[in-house]
Amino acid sequence: MSTHSETNTHIGNSLSLKRIGLWVFILSETFLFGALISTRYYLQGVERPDHLNQPLGLVISIVLLMSSLAAYRGEVAVSYNDQKKFRINIISTIILASIFLVGVGWEWYEAFQYFPPSSAFGTIFFTMTGIHAFHVLTGMIALIIIVKMGSDGRFNSNSYWGVEGVVKYWHFVDVAWVFIYPTLYLVN
Repeated sequence: MSTHSETNTHIGNSLSLKRIGLWVFILSETFLFGALISTRYYLQGVERPDHLNQPLGLVISIVLLMSSLAAYRGEVAVSYNDQKKFRINIISTIILASIFLVGVGWEWYEAFQYFPPSSAFGTIFFTMTGIHAFHVLTGMIALIIIVKMGSDGRFNSNSYWGVEGVVKYWHFVDVAWVFIYPTLYLVN
């Protein structure tokens, strides 16, 4: 029969392993985005087309950064057992992510006219924004899952690893965009 301290040690070790696993995953994803960014400079240098919609790029960047703040507020809320604020903030994150994806879709619509995927910059642009949009979409799915699990009372101040893990992933997706945005929109 295990003692209380043995059970707490097992839970602590399990949580530590989960955190290490998440950081290893994020590190591997960092290499993916690093390769994409380096490829942009290797293939295209610092040239960018004049028709790139910089105001739209700035707006969707601000929206994505606001989503990171909402996600953080949701994680803090659940750590204090505030289920209502948890749900409101995570749902806000999902809505902001949806707005970001609509903005990327609009940017793609415009980009097809001026630099199609067959052009050098088009290939870079659609690859980088497409892979990032996929990460945003998977992050949104994970956020929807934690909202559903949270509504079932799964998370509380003593046990909210699912929220913590998803929010850390969400922050990574936002930080990746912080590097992608200037690489595509500002460097010239």
